[in-house]
Amino acid sequence: MRRFGLVWLLMLMLLPLGLRAQELTALARLLPEVSRVEASASGLDLTLGLSQSVPWRARVVDDPPRLVMDFREVDWQGIDKMPQSGVPDLQAGAFRPGWSRLVAPLPGPMVIAEAGMTTAPGTRITLRMDPASAEEFAAKAAAPEPAGWALPKPADVARVEARHDGQLVVVLDPGHGGIDPGAERDGVKEADLVLTFARELKELMMRDGDTIVVLTREEDTFVPLETRISTSRAVGADVFISLHADAIAEGEAVGATIYTLSDAASDEAGKTLAERHDRADLLAGVDLTEQDDMVARVLMDMARTETEPRVDRLADALVTAIKAADLRMHRHPRQEAGFSVLKSPDIPSALLELGFLSSERDLKRLQDPAWRSKMAAALREGIRAWHKDEAARAGLQR
Repeated sequence: MRRFGLVWLLMLMLLPLGLRAQELTALARLLPEVSRVEASASGLDLTLGLSQSVPWRARVVDDPPRLVMDFREVDWQGIDKMPQSGVPDLQAGAFRPGWSRLVAPLPGPMVIAEAGMTTAPGTRITLRMDPASAEEFAAKAAAPEPAGWALPKPADVARVEARHDGQLVVVLDPGHGGIDPGAERDGVKEADLVLTFARELKELMMRDGDTIVVLTREEDTFVPLETRISTSRAVGADVFISLHADAIAEGEAVGATIYTLSDAASDEAGKTLAERHDRADLLAGVDLTEQDDMVARVLMDMARTETEPRVDRLADALVTAIKAADLRMHRHPRQEAGFSVLKSPDIPSALLELGFLSSERDLKRLQDPAWRSKMAAALREGIRAWHKDEAARAGLQR
């Protein structure tokens, strides 16, 4: 098994133990059937099975002694079914947007002796605590936060200062980044692969002279879903393309796939991917601050009804261009899923899985500069053909 990452020690102000219940919008799910916690005077052993890897950190606090673990959003449903011994009041839930917390009372002063995560087969977080003297425990609990280990701040995003009539504004969204590496295989991170591809595609498209391309992140930085969408609106995007290269443990996952928004996923893989990428908590693109929920739904439905045919034509144009370039696509090249990053109701948006790290062939393609260049050229042609067609349709409708 490959073990990566050391436990992060993050000193936050202790929240009350009464953590609120978390809505089912998390990136990862607890797998109670492969999780357990056991504590006694001789130590504490904790194993957490998760549906996917997430950034996490652990620390101890005193008054009374407790283990506190923070995670990039986890759905804790079923934690009551997880085998527990010697931990009478294990609690877990959300404590701030995008982050969740697990708190385990300790039977006495203890320190973290060993902690780590394995990702194959399946994601497992393991942690071992050993008894400690009162002085050693107090020192650990009072330790200052290490520099640079605070919760991440969103990355700065570019802004388009001016545009001219006829210019095409494209927002490319390299998925994941920073604390969220995405899928990983053989030391390769999804976040790095899609950022490299996005930079190459941007450079290619900018050569046309009549196209503005903005990336939602330019470096390996964390960008919230909300910011990815708001970036599109801030720059007046004509089209939004989110780029990914995920991993699916079950079923066929080979070749490029174009996803568009739907509440119902085309297949189980699409449902799984949407669950991995998103927290479906966005009302993006419409100012709803003065509206109630019913009006909000009506306004967004109206906007999406107008945009949906344009999204369908965008997806078709991308599929056509990729196939014309003789590039491998999934046997179902066009699919639908509930990706939150696609929920801007008035900007045509699509999510492209360039390939899947769970496929050895796809991984080799994604690392091949010649293949990336060919795929970038195909996407450029697809986007430009779509934009030209949309401009013609708009002229006919005037």
